[in-house]
Amino acid sequence: MRLRALLDTDELGLRLLGGQEELDRTVRGVMTTDLRDPSRYLSGGELVLTGLAWRRDAADSEPFVRLLVQAGVAALAAGEAELGDVPEDLVVACARHRLPLFAVNESVAFATITEHVVRQVSGERAGDLAAVVDRHRRMMTSGPAGGGPDVVLDLLGSDLDLRAWVLSPAGRLVAGPKTAGPVLAADVCAKLAAEQLAAVRTGRRGPHRVILGGATYSLFPIRSSGRAAQAVHGARDVRETVLSDWLLAVEADAGDWAEERLDLLQGVTQLISVERDRRDAARTVRRRLAQEILELVQTGAAPAEIAARLRVAAPVLLPGLGAAPHWQVVVARVEWDGGEIEGGPVAQSLLEEILVDPRATGPEPSDRIAVAHTGDEAIALVPLPAVVGEHDGSEAGVLADALLASVREPLAAGLDGDGRVTLGVSAAVHSAEGLRGALEEARHARRVAAARPGRVCAAGHQELASHVLLLPFVPDDVRRAFTARLLDPLREYDRRHRAELIPTLEAFLDCDGSWTRCASRLHLHVNTLRYRVGRIEQLTGRDLSRLEDKLDFFLALRMS
Repeated sequence: MRLRALLDTDELGLRLLGGQEELDRTVRGVMTTDLRDPSRYLSGGELVLTGLAWRRDAADSEPFVRLLVQAGVAALAAGEAELGDVPEDLVVACARHRLPLFAVNESVAFATITEHVVRQVSGERAGDLAAVVDRHRRMMTSGPAGGGPDVVLDLLGSDLDLRAWVLSPAGRLVAGPKTAGPVLAADVCAKLAAEQLAAVRTGRRGPHRVILGGATYSLFPIRSSGRAAQAVHGARDVRETVLSDWLLAVEADAGDWAEERLDLLQGVTQLISVERDRRDAARTVRRRLAQEILELVQTGAAPAEIAARLRVAAPVLLPGLGAAPHWQVVVARVEWDGGEIEGGPVAQSLLEEILVDPRATGPEPSDRIAVAHTGDEAIALVPLPAVVGEHDGSEAGVLADALLASVREPLAAGLDGDGRVTLGVSAAVHSAEGLRGALEEARHARRVAAARPGRVCAAGHQELASHVLLLPFVPDDVRRAFTARLLDPLREYDRRHRAELIPTLEAFLDCDGSWTRCASRLHLHVNTLRYRVGRIEQLTGRDLSRLEDKLDFFLALRMS
């Protein structure tokens, strides 16, 4: 509501003392205070009511008004019951800072004003929200000219004091308000996505209430509403869609909202789902390109034919590039216990969400990713600008270790103990001839990741030229016997004598057998280190001056 409306309401007993030109300000709430510094309890847009108990002398008015203005309040209303007339020093301070000032007649209780403002603001906000939903449903259903979900989120913030963000199931920020404060932190996005996925997996009904860092969020699922949604809503198992649904995170507690308000927020999610459908439709071309290239590669087509298809794909994925880029291949597999659910479509949607190049620009960075799927496997073609070296030892592009770092928490919540996500990443290649090798490399790296413990694992091409490649494929009984033969005598000695032979062995190998560097790292005298190494050799019958024995100890420690 506007300040002007308050002044026009006779029963409130308000008299304007200054700020005539500011009467079109919007009032978003009301607060009664006699604190000398109430700023910590203000969020902006309030009508502040005060009985002036904070004022001891004329010098107090200026700092009090300055704090209110810095907090963004709409106006100040001072009661006349305590001092009679409102002090002139307060009138002057409000005029200096352009803060509208009202006098409240002593016959009017602050509770009367508070009740009136709350009733008016709540009613207007509900009406505003309905108008927002209706207006922008018409805009967005007519095409992308409506501005996308960012416009809706901006209006939720500016008109209704609701800060909201659209997140992917992996915690990627899909859309957020441009004019309502700082961007939601990446770690908060990941935690909110994890909470939503965990709630969906356990069958809890939304909206879901989450408290993070002192802030309360309500989470609403955003599901596809187009023709493709029929498969989603008709899914027999939530696992078929849990890793592909967006969510709307609202910084508010929806637990005390009226049913009408909840219905309106559901309307907002339906509105945003229209944009989701539009983006999914736009991905159809990229998916088809990826499927065609994949079929050519897997059937052993001539490099020239594959190169021609890549030349078609390049301008679609990287418009304006001018030359065919380098490419990486990422292979993902989603597997559920029991094996009755096809994981390929889920893995496809997942790769499209997490394979976002941080250097990309434009409204939808994931538009640069082409992903195909077959069975439980999804295969992504990731174009890279032609800056990667001709020899694929460059570290540019997608790195396996970094790929899942920010999404591991939400994915693990969505998998909920009965699913796995494994990914493999190839090196960059610069020709069609290298694409088949890149595909096999990515698949091999994924198998390395699959041999590791954990629900969410990735491996890169760098690991395929290391002993790490061999370790996951050693049978468990062989691993146990090998490590027990070498390390159990040392563990038993450490347990009985409270020695540190195992840490000493690890440090000695990490220092490449250097006595001085190892002694310095462990803060030991060299003679003490020599004694410990001698004890290790005595207990195991090995010689740590021999390369073969060093290698055996190294592998045993890695496999233990």
